[in-house]
Amino acid sequence: MGTENRPETPPPGPLPIRRLHESLINRIAAGEIIHRPASALKELIENSLDAGATSIRVVVKDGGMKLLQIQDNGCGIRKADLPLLAERFTTSKLSTFSDLSALTTYGFRGEALASISHVAHLSAVTKTKSDSCAWKASYSDGVPVPSKAGQTPDPKPCAGNDGTTLTIEDLFYNTPTRLSALRSSSEEYARILDVMTKYAVHNPNVSFVCKKAGSSSPELSTPSSSDITQTIRLLYGHTIAKELVHITSSSETNDEHGGDDDPESWTAEAYFTNANYQAKKTVFLLFINHRLVESPRIKRSIESVYSGVLPKGASPFVYLSINIHPRSVDVNVHPTKREVHFLNEEAITEKISDSIQSKLVGQSQSRVFEYQTLLTGGIAEASTKTRRGKEKQKEIEDDDAGGDESQESQPKEPKKILSQHKIRTSMKDRTLESMIPVVDPSRVDISNIDEPSPSAAPAREVKESECYLSSVTELRASVRKGKHHYLTEIIEKHIFVGIVDLPRSLSLIQHSTKLYLVNHGALAEELFYQLALRQFGDYSRIKLDPPPPLRTLVKLAVEAEEDTGRSGMSKEKIVDCIVKTLMDRRAMLLEYFSISITSEGDVETFPLLLRDYTPSLDKLPMFLMRLGPQVNWTSEKECFSSLMRELAYFYAPGPILNDSDHDSESTSLKDQEKQQEKSNKWKIQHVLFQAMRRYLIAPKSLLDKDVVQVASLSELYKVFERC
Repeated sequence: MGTENRPETPPPGPLPIRRLHESLINRIAAGEIIHRPASALKELIENSLDAGATSIRVVVKDGGMKLLQIQDNGCGIRKADLPLLAERFTTSKLSTFSDLSALTTYGFRGEALASISHVAHLSAVTKTKSDSCAWKASYSDGVPVPSKAGQTPDPKPCAGNDGTTLTIEDLFYNTPTRLSALRSSSEEYARILDVMTKYAVHNPNVSFVCKKAGSSSPELSTPSSSDITQTIRLLYGHTIAKELVHITSSSETNDEHGGDDDPESWTAEAYFTNANYQAKKTVFLLFINHRLVESPRIKRSIESVYSGVLPKGASPFVYLSINIHPRSVDVNVHPTKREVHFLNEEAITEKISDSIQSKLVGQSQSRVFEYQTLLTGGIAEASTKTRRGKEKQKEIEDDDAGGDESQESQPKEPKKILSQHKIRTSMKDRTLESMIPVVDPSRVDISNIDEPSPSAAPAREVKESECYLSSVTELRASVRKGKHHYLTEIIEKHIFVGIVDLPRSLSLIQHSTKLYLVNHGALAEELFYQLALRQFGDYSRIKLDPPPPLRTLVKLAVEAEEDTGRSGMSKEKIVDCIVKTLMDRRAMLLEYFSISITSEGDVETFPLLLRDYTPSLDKLPMFLMRLGPQVNWTSEKECFSSLMRELAYFYAPGPILNDSDHDSESTSLKDQEKQQEKSNKWKIQHVLFQAMRRYLIAPKSLLDKDVVQVASLSELYKVFERC
């Protein structure tokens, strides 16, 4: 009802178009370029580098809002050019539009100093090598102004060194909204340090110094003669520097013809951390033609490379410098030149990411713990101490044997054992599990296994089969020859502590007074290889009922593979080759490995390597698929060895794939996954580690990254004593 009496408002008429005042235009433009003190400093640093400076000193007060001064030892500014210094679109970098296609300097528009003069009090002291003195000038709103009342705006002679000193005072004094939007002075100062740090890394031959006004010691200081690695170590710390990896990449034109004049030619250099380093936030330094820029596409591409190397939530450190032909780069796309556009961006990004990935793959993808050396060092030290202790004990016994009979008749007092040398658990202690049978929580139906039921028969010894093939005899001798005695003793007499990380296959075990972190997946793979070699030609069998078609299983695995283009064949052709290879060797697979494939192409059985342990049948298609290309069928010894390695890889427990996208209707599926995880943990503890104690002959290669000492009781006592 109220709307009936409301008067209708006439539509507004067109407003007149006015020409903005020159001062308002300049202030709007200044707001686009100078966002905060750090952006003003970035423009000034680039000007100093363009001037050929080898030393840049910055003084900051109140986060740069009260004072921001930058001093360099560059070529300086001529006195005749000082009246135009702060005027918009005055530059020495270009004269025609075509010069943009061959731009090799940082600045070119002539807006930085002009913008600063519109939002702050700007003064300059400069001297060229040919000048007998320095000249000082002050600016406001783009034009020279008198430094003091009653003086002229002309430059005044003063004392000074070669180069230029620019002083910015009271930044944003005439734009209170921008000033109030800034963060605290400490945060603005941190942004200034960040800008200087990045330019210092890219310019290791330039000395950078930054300090607060009134402070005697600088917050940042780098030498003028250094390299990128040393500068990163100085500015970002030894933790990052010691894990750095270096690569160079270039276009195919450069690789083949060295075509520097080709507009599509480019080169790139990167320093990045390997898998041993991880941080909460990515540190990404990107320079394109020596200009500090941002590129979300390049950053995402590199982060995707690290997603398969680092754990979830971890980030790397990456410094990347790309040099592209100036004709292929458009730097005039952002007022602050923070972003650039260049040709073939997607192809260049992909090739750089591939180079980084290849280098990371070549490195160890498992984290290296600092305690790694203690295991091998501890082995040598322990053996030396034991040998010396036995010799000393023998000398004491010899001395006692030559003593008085009265002394021999006296009972000897037991030697006191210090607390740090006491073993907290013992294999001789009887546990509840030895009194009460422990059953797999998700006991599978093993009626299809050609073995008696575990409830009906006790655990039996895995006997070594009789085999007179020289190749198998040599393989068994090689395993015994590669035995690492102390590591084998650790596995044989260990106490199982617990599973630390099931998806990453990490468990803790104790031996004597030391605690070890082990990769039970790698240990299990070596165990199953030795069990396969031990039972060669005399395996028990697991029957598949109904038997699945071989071709279907291989096709599933091939379809799951993404990178099959290198073979030059289609996926269907690959499936045909693998199936033909296995079908042609059915008799050998059945006789030696109990892998039964019918003439119709159905897989009936595969070997049982360890009683009470059934491998995940989800890996069966992959196992059969890998038998084609991964097994060396031309040499008997290599064939047996590689096939048993594939069998061990099939049996070894792998990471658990959890699907977090289940909805409320998949509660039963989640329960099954939890039950399967519980069953896997039980098998690892009660089946695999028990079998390792009895059968694993540990090779020295496991010390590289799969067995790591993480604690020692005696070392911990030393820490407690210091506390």
